[in-house]
Amino acid sequence: MALTLIKEDGTGKPDANSYADVADGDAYHDGHLYASAWTAATTDKKSAALVMASRLIDAEFQFNGLRSVAAQALQWPRLNCPDPDSGEAVSNTNVPKALVKAACELGRELILSDRTASPAGEGLKYQNVGGNQTGYDKTDTRPVIPAIVQALLAKFGSQIKTKSGSVNLVRV
Repeated sequence: MALTLIKEDGTGKPDANSYADVADGDAYHDGHLYASAWTAATTDKKSAALVMASRLIDAEFQFNGLRSVAAQALQWPRLNCPDPDSGEAVSNTNVPKALVKAACELGRELILSDRTASPAGEGLKYQNVGGNQTGYDKTDTRPVIPAIVQALLAKFGSQIKTKSGSVNLVRV
């Protein structure tokens, strides 16, 4: 069964599975220095990457405000989410451009490699070769969400940290 990408348009679709569509991804990557992986991918691969990117964004981020529609499939659109650039709340009838860009950027990263899998050598501090010992550094881990995507999304919420015993306080 082929994947059908359904872009969230700000109406709170109950069947949406992506914040961006392939046309958004193509437009975003037109001005990207490292777009070759994206431009070489098939439309089906781009669609799958954008759907997976949207899933990861929703899983990794707690956005400010509340969902606009109880039955919506994705975290956006939202009510009462402040926009630090305008001082007003983000419109609850659209998806912020930064979120669309973040999905496109993460989609390209997912085409390059599986960011949900541990890369070879992750945590390797030193290795035993010919009598040398191997040691691991538990802090040497690649984030699922790249720093650029985190930066694009940071003004609308915060990344969920699973390693600590604390929770983020969100005032509405």
